[in-house]
Formats: sequence, C-alpha cells, structure tokens
Amino acid sequence: MRIAMWSGPRNLSTAMMYAFASRSDCSVIDEPFYAAYLTATNDVHPMQQAILDAQPTNASDVVNQCLGPNPDGSEHFYQKQMTHHMVDGFPLDWLAELTNVFLIRHPARVVASYQQKREKPTLADIGFERQLDIFNFVTHRLGQTPIVIDSDDILANPGKALSALCEAIGITYQPQMLTWPTGGNKADGVWAPHWYASVWKSTGLKACDKKPLPHLDDSLRNISDSALPYYKELLRYRLIT
Repeated sequence: MRIAMWSGPRNLSTAMMYAFASRSDCSVIDEPFYAAYLTATNDVHPMQQAILDAQPTNASDVVNQCLGPNPDGSEHFYQKQMTHHMVDGFPLDWLAELTNVFLIRHPARVVASYQQKREKPTLADIGFERQLDIFNFVTHRLGQTPIVIDSDDILANPGKALSALCEAIGITYQPQMLTWPTGGNKADGVWAPHWYASVWKSTGLKACDKKPLPHLDDSLRNISDSALPYYKELLRYRLIT
C-alpha cells in the first residue's frame, strides 16, 4: 500500500513520518516534491541549493518515484507530502494510486511554529487552501473518501489515534509506532537540520494536554484568520478517535 499523508508544514508531519518509519513493514519518503516546488516557483527557502541538488526537480520524475517500487521491498510505502508543494501544473491524477490521508492542525499553531523557522510566512506557505483543493480533487474527481486526522487528536491520545488511523487505512496498528530513537531518521530530507530540531530530540509520541492557542501579532493573526475557513471545512471530516 502507498499512503500519502497530505499536510502543510509544522503540522506534526515529521513525527507522523517517524511513526510510520518505526513500523516493521513500512518505508517512508520525506517531501519528495520539495526541489520540484522550488524550481517551479523560484521561491527561496533555507538550504535551497542542497535541496535542489538532493532531489529530482521535474514533477513527472517525482511522480514516477512515488509510484515506483516500494523502497527496501517493504509492504507499505508512506509518503510525507506537503500540500503547498503541489503547485498549479503539477499532475494530480496519480493520487488515484494512493491511500490519501489529510493531516490538519489549527492555523494559529501552524503559523506560530513556522515563524520560528522562516520569517514572514504567507498563506500559500502554510498550505491550507491547497490542502482543501487536493482533498476536493480526491473526493470529487477520484471518487475516494479521504481520511482526515487532526494533530490535536493525535497528541491527546497517540495510541488511540494511530490505532484508529491504521484501522481506517486498512493496516494493522503496531505499538512501536509510538517510539523512535533520538537523532533523526535515515529518510530525513537534507533540510532536516534547519526544520527538525525538536523532533530529533524526541523519542516518540506522548500524550499531552491541549494547549491554548498561541498569541499572534497582527500579521500572523491575519494569515491564521485567512486559513481558518479551510481548516474548519476539513475538520468536519476528521477521524474521531
């Protein structure tokens, strides 16, 4: 099975990739369209040249990689996909070959976290509008019923949430998904030193109480407010764990 987890940045997405990498039957790939996105948009990100050197820059080549043989001959292939990387003109029909899951997080939490790593984010940077576009494409054009899971639900009870997610996907839950060693994963993209410091220090997913939404300055609050309708629309479909 090929599993695509669609999210914006700072959505618990790396921790989820680590959880699936901890399975005995799953290989993972980290943001395979990153270099293609940078090439198509001329956007400038931290570690720009290293990213361009590390990945295919043509979207069709990335699609072939995502639909090719599962790495290491594993039974399942988990793909950490960023919604904002799927710019206009990139193909989407290939999503019919995937089990598509949408990972969501309240936009106030996203922009507060993103600002710490890359200043002055835009609405496009955090991927909410594009996430809903892809969800609608999978739903209406491909006729699938995508799975939506909220990061707050995962953090409230990781074991219960991951068990429910695995059941919805149609695979057996493995308790080792809750833990991983410190220091990163071999599948990490070259950009990991800039973005993944917190998850590198972690040893797994642990239950925690839901924190109040962060305080945002006016510019970040405007972005969060603009993203909120997209988040709320996807929240209607979330997997209740």
